[in-house]
Amino acid sequence: MNASSGMDSSAPPAAAEQQQAASPPGWSEALATLLSARLTLIQLESQAAGRQAATLAAALAAAALAAVFAWALALAGGIAAVAAASAWPWHWLALAAAVLHALGAVLCLRVARAARPPLFPITRAEFHKDREWLATLKTPRKSND
Repeated sequence: MNASSGMDSSAPPAAAEQQQAASPPGWSEALATLLSARLTLIQLESQAAGRQAATLAAALAAAALAAVFAWALALAGGIAAVAAASAWPWHWLALAAAVLHALGAVLCLRVARAARPPLFPITRAEFHKDREWLATLKTPRKSND
């Protein structure tokens, strides 16, 4: 065994040449280009997904804030309604504000739950194509192809 290369010195040099010939020329560059393209695609779609997540987070935050206001105003309006015994009409305004805030919360929740397009559609399609391409490489070719 040759200590510098780790190969058996009695092995014919043709075996090493056959091993190199089995892989197509430039395959490492092609693989690097493919990986670079996929990483760039993931980066672009990640930015779009980040914007979509920020919009969803803002809608949920607005819904939570509106729900807190609705609860606080409904509580204040209910207490005022019972305490004033209909002599003071300000509680009806507080209850109306509570209803408006509750409607705002419902609208924000509907925006948050609206149908969104699937994430990373182009990357998924490219990975599917890659999978199909790799499957064609696995199938043995006939000698006359």
